[in-house]
Amino acid sequence: MKIRSYTPKYRNQVIALILYLQNYDNKVDLSLEEQPDMADIPAHYLNGQGGFWLAINDQDEVVGTIGLLVENNQYGVLKKFFVHQDYRGTAAGVSYQLFATLIATANQRKLQHILLDTPAACHRAHHFYRKHGFAEIPRAAVPVRYDFPDRESIFFVKDL
Repeated sequence: MKIRSYTPKYRNQVIALILYLQNYDNKVDLSLEEQPDMADIPAHYLNGQGGFWLAINDQDEVVGTIGLLVENNQYGVLKKFFVHQDYRGTAAGVSYQLFATLIATANQRKLQHILLDTPAACHRAHHFYRKHGFAEIPRAAVPVRYDFPDRESIFFVKDL
């Protein structure tokens, strides 16, 4: 398993994986049109202080994604954190590797906090975030504005 920065070579695989996991695994019912960041990952994630990383298996397939948007000099937003069900869990370590890459970049950028939103129905994700130091916050306490497709979202923050 390799963690790599996004390249356009993987665009279609990234979109297919994310839409599959959002709509069939998590039953969130999101379209590509509701997520303009996916149509142009370089413009949204790579032209600035953020990043977008992929977990690539030995067959050169995308099996995981994670993105970081830098909103200001204090806050980053974790986006598009998805891992194919066959690569989840502690034994595979894919989620941890992607997350560690994001946190290392946030630390390099001297960010102080990581925010995220996740659908209320995604209980497995909530467990992962809490286990890794995120605390749930009310929507009214979200300190920066950013775009997200609202699906009864729950918000989390992690202090770095």
